[in-house]
Amino acid sequence: MKEPESPFTEPIVLPIEDSIDLHPFAPRDIPSVVEEYLEQCKQAGLKEVRIIHGRGTGVQRNIVRSILQKHALVLSFKDAPAEAGGWGATVVVLAKKN
Repeated sequence: MKEPESPFTEPIVLPIEDSIDLHPFAPRDIPSVVEEYLEQCKQAGLKEVRIIHGRGTGVQRNIVRSILQKHALVLSFKDAPAEAGGWGATVVVLAKKN
C-alpha cells in the first residue's frame, strides 16, 4: 500500500522542549525521531528529557530504550515517576554539552 503524500513541502520545525510525545509518529519513524530529538536537546543545552512512548504492549518502549542504550549522548535513563507517565515514559539524562 502506498503512503499518502505529505501536505508539507518542507520539514516541520518544532520547538525543542524537555519532553516529546511519540504517539503522533509512525512506529517506523521512531528511531530517527528519537535520535534527532536527542541531538537537538543537546544543542539546546537540556540536561534531562522525557520521552513519552505509551504503555501498550511495550513495543515502543523497547524501541526507544534500544536506541538510548547505544546513543553516545545518553548518560542514563529510567522509567518516569508515576506523576510523569510511569512506565509509559522514559526519563533520559544527557551528557554535558561539549
